[in-house]
Amino acid sequence: MKGHVWRPLYVVIGIVVLLLLFRFFYVPDDFGIQEQGYTFGFHRLSNEQEWKDFPAKYKGTEYCNECHDDKVASISASQHEMIPCEDCHGPARNHPEDPEKLVVNRSRELCIRCHSKLYMPSSGRNDIPGIDPGTHNTGMECAECHNPHNPSLEDM
Repeated sequence: MKGHVWRPLYVVIGIVVLLLLFRFFYVPDDFGIQEQGYTFGFHRLSNEQEWKDFPAKYKGTEYCNECHDDKVASISASQHEMIPCEDCHGPARNHPEDPEKLVVNRSRELCIRCHSKLYMPSSGRNDIPGIDPGTHNTGMECAECHNPHNPSLEDM
């Protein structure tokens, strides 16, 4: 064979060797899916405690219920029962130590994420009351007329 065939082949072989050497020195020994053979996953055994010590950003509705049981009960009896509190109120990390960080999002954009009229016949999305955001009270925030803690079909 001519040189024009061998030179690119040597380059490719060299790149593969460099990648394997890089992987050998760079990837930790405990990285991968340990008992499942020679495959890679995004898990390192030596990193587990670091993730356990990392503070949780979202706490869940049970955490909110400890102090706000009246609001959680109200939401649980409403059409918003399946929506976690933190979807609208933001992550509860550092709350109640720093209550100002828990910002209540009353923006129209947040409500329209679910309540914009969409037609999806194969899903339950049609069961959510929807509006045309281009014509329904434009320039107003939804919370000016609707109480998100006590929504009702009559209000919409």
